[in-house]
Amino acid sequence: MIKLQKNTNCKRKNPFSPPYKSLIMLLSEHENKKSKGEKNVKKGIALLLVGTMSFGMASVMTGGAALAEEKKDVTLTFGSHQSGLPTSGIVQDLAKEYEEKTGVKIDFQVIPDAQWRDLLKVKLDSGEAYDIMNVDADPLSLVSRINPEKNCVDLSDQEWVSRMDPVVLDDISVGGKVYGIQFNGPRRSGFMYNKKMFEDHGLSVPTTYEEFKNVCQTLLDDGIIPIYEATQNGWHQVTPLFELGSYYITKYDDLYEKLNNNEMQVADVTEILTVLQEIKEFAELGYYGDNFMNQSVEGAKEAFANGEVAMFCNDSGWATELENEYPETAGNVGFFVAPWADNQTISCNPTCNAYFINSNSEHVEEAKDFFNFLAEHDNLQKMLDGATNLTSLCWPEIESKEKPEFAEYFKTLPQGIVMQVGVSYIDPQWMDVGKDIDAMYSDIMTPEEVFENIDIRREEQAELAQDPAWE
Repeated sequence: MIKLQKNTNCKRKNPFSPPYKSLIMLLSEHENKKSKGEKNVKKGIALLLVGTMSFGMASVMTGGAALAEEKKDVTLTFGSHQSGLPTSGIVQDLAKEYEEKTGVKIDFQVIPDAQWRDLLKVKLDSGEAYDIMNVDADPLSLVSRINPEKNCVDLSDQEWVSRMDPVVLDDISVGGKVYGIQFNGPRRSGFMYNKKMFEDHGLSVPTTYEEFKNVCQTLLDDGIIPIYEATQNGWHQVTPLFELGSYYITKYDDLYEKLNNNEMQVADVTEILTVLQEIKEFAELGYYGDNFMNQSVEGAKEAFANGEVAMFCNDSGWATELENEYPETAGNVGFFVAPWADNQTISCNPTCNAYFINSNSEHVEEAKDFFNFLAEHDNLQKMLDGATNLTSLCWPEIESKEKPEFAEYFKTLPQGIVMQVGVSYIDPQWMDVGKDIDAMYSDIMTPEEVFENIDIRREEQAELAQDPAWE
């Protein structure tokens, strides 16, 4: 891992306004929209019953109906990264139902997370991308990631667009047009912990970094690996840095706006360096165990359920997924925010992966019909019920299943948008930062060098994008 060289020819002018502000405003309305959304659905169903003689309306609410009359011998390729699909297989199950109904097959081609973004770019550039693409979607990176105006089908006229929560529309839209369909609701991340282990060792939930260290040392002294960390996926080791955006914005006025206007640098946010130094210290103290650099996220549930580890950092839906796969853990999973750098805020990410249709596909209509099928009310409910890692959908008509204990805890602390959603040129370098952190853990790079590289990459990406704030 070689330290990047900084370009010193950067100038600052012509600030631009990012779309994250609308996300912040809409996020606060998300929960209120649930009850309203349910009423709207009931009202919509009543109206549909009145209009059952209308073939057009009926076909809109029954995705696949148009194709079901005459089954087609068509296969849609569906490209996705490994973590982009629920591990329960619910999306594949729904695809099978769709195939039985229409004859249209969905060929899922799942790629390891660390390879997905680069592979998808190669396929798009060569004109050989999948019919349907499962893409990490956010308003700051969507264009650079897949350039929807060039590569994707405009879905703005689809009936289901108006039923999605407006909080996610910025994630899947460019130039006022909607190009994707999203399902996951907002996610809140932090540490899940084994309640019984904490109780048996007389431990309380830590609220500062020093308290966190004391908790980990107590567990380690008793032969328990405090934290399950995993670097093999390439992304998990980066979460402590940027998920704490909710904390950083409490330290600096208008932080995200100033970073996007090139009026501040990431280097000015010294708390990020503090976090890097702290996670490095945790590794050196053995709080991740001896094998964490060979571990993947997928192994966390078994290690937690078997009592090998006491904590794991992920979004809160992971606890529900764990309890579904390992029923013996039910009621024994707690949650606390990551106290890196003494953080006591809750990170919220309203963005997620979304599905897009390749505009070069020979089967655009079939892909649209599959989206209509997934957007049926009953299938949305199946999606939430079957995706054990999800606690809510971004569809107000579907009621959240967040654990009541967690929901109450969320109310006690301030919440904010994660940095990768609010700040440009953060998410596109996520996997590169992950490689730098690996190098840091291997003593090839220092925390300071990892920290410095973030700004260097932002500048390079801004110049490639011809961002006026960097001219």
